[in-house]
Amino acid sequence: MTRVVVVGDLMTDAVARARFPLARASDTPAIVTMHGGGSGANIASWLAVEGSEVAFIGRRGADITGRNRDMELMGYGVDARLVMDPERPTGTCVVLVTHKGERTMLSDPGANAALSPEDLPRDLFTQGGHLHISGYTLICEGSRDAGLAALDLARRAGMSISVDCASSAPVERTGAEPFLEWTHGVKLLFANADQAKVLTGREEPDAAAKVLTAWFPQVVIKLNKEGALWYTNSRSEPVRVPAETVDRVVDGTGAGDAFAAGFLPSWLNGKQPADALAAGNALAAKCIANLGARPRL
Repeated sequence: MTRVVVVGDLMTDAVARARFPLARASDTPAIVTMHGGGSGANIASWLAVEGSEVAFIGRRGADITGRNRDMELMGYGVDARLVMDPERPTGTCVVLVTHKGERTMLSDPGANAALSPEDLPRDLFTQGGHLHISGYTLICEGSRDAGLAALDLARRAGMSISVDCASSAPVERTGAEPFLEWTHGVKLLFANADQAKVLTGREEPDAAAKVLTAWFPQVVIKLNKEGALWYTNSRSEPVRVPAETVDRVVDGTGAGDAFAAGFLPSWLNGKQPADALAAGNALAAKCIANLGARPRL
């Protein structure tokens, strides 16, 4: 089994699910719950629950929520390598979920923004392993050096590497060109249709995927209700797999993270792209049927 090392963000998600359409500048009844979050930590959690050997490298505050997040990761079976920040709080994200399940996020990275190259345990970067890096780590100026150092350590160790695009608005603010430069040499890119558009300027996911293979040997684009596609430039057409049917969408938070966690083990085991896409879609469907971005403990 290939060990997956995830470098990324650890958050507490305050999820406010509106019971009715939002009454702007007024009051809307909602169900508010607290959950473990952060794209990197979510992926690590789903991987561990599904049976992968996974380590997570991140940073937390010296607060109760940080301790809870740490224990949560261990409960999932993750080898949590968290550095405790003496000054910054554990990151927090306010997730506003409309009555239709659409999400808007307000993020305070907290301790995530102080992740440094010195925080990376060298024993995890070994040949035969796989590094997955959350795009948030590269986009955030404070943690960027740590992300770049992780990529360098993984390349030197001969590890395979994947990266997730994080979110379209932060990538757009940072710029497509810097993001593509930082991730040069990564074997596999995960993006959704909006992120792929930001990186390439192409509206159609197929066209965006073809452009992105100039930088990444393999590209996966998540298409929400339409499923997902995989493309490599040695093929004339992408491989597409439709999404699984979900009776009721409870919360879309973390669905993309669950998809990546479903896709990676199949991909690392050399299965066909269609099989890996189907595994990703299955785990994403499992995620959106629950409230919050993580598996149930």
